[in-house]
Amino acid sequence: MASTTSGDVLPSGSRIFMSVPDIFFIPELVFGGLVWILVASTRVDPVNPLGWVMFVSVFCFVVTTLWFFIFLCGGNQSSIWPSLDVFYHFLAVVFFLSASVELAFITIQLGLVETLLSIQLKIYRLDIAAVVMSHVATLLYFLHAIFSAIRWRKS
Repeated sequence: MASTTSGDVLPSGSRIFMSVPDIFFIPELVFGGLVWILVASTRVDPVNPLGWVMFVSVFCFVVTTLWFFIFLCGGNQSSIWPSLDVFYHFLAVVFFLSASVELAFITIQLGLVETLLSIQLKIYRLDIAAVVMSHVATLLYFLHAIFSAIRWRKS
């Protein structure tokens, strides 16, 4: 006889690779890590806005990695986890969106310099790649947040 309470709301183990919101873990780690690597490989100037971009990319990379391993090991079976999943991913969306906008603004300002030396051109191209990866990571976190919210509402 089926129970009316759903104790197995979130997938665990290898089932996270087959569920729709949780399949975004790996691409989030890849694109978030690429933002971290690309920004870290340039000269962090100006310090304050790019410091925020570095914080966001490192914070989201570390927390998403922990989140992934918690889901993989099955530590997510309490009833609070679906709402925590939604909250974290919406927080990551807000963080990454703000970091993406700041990074794009800094890159545009760098591109307005009329004569780019070869080292500045390399930094400019790395920043462009970081902006693209940052926006892709924002989209992935947004999709994960939306699908997690749908799963949370169904639970």
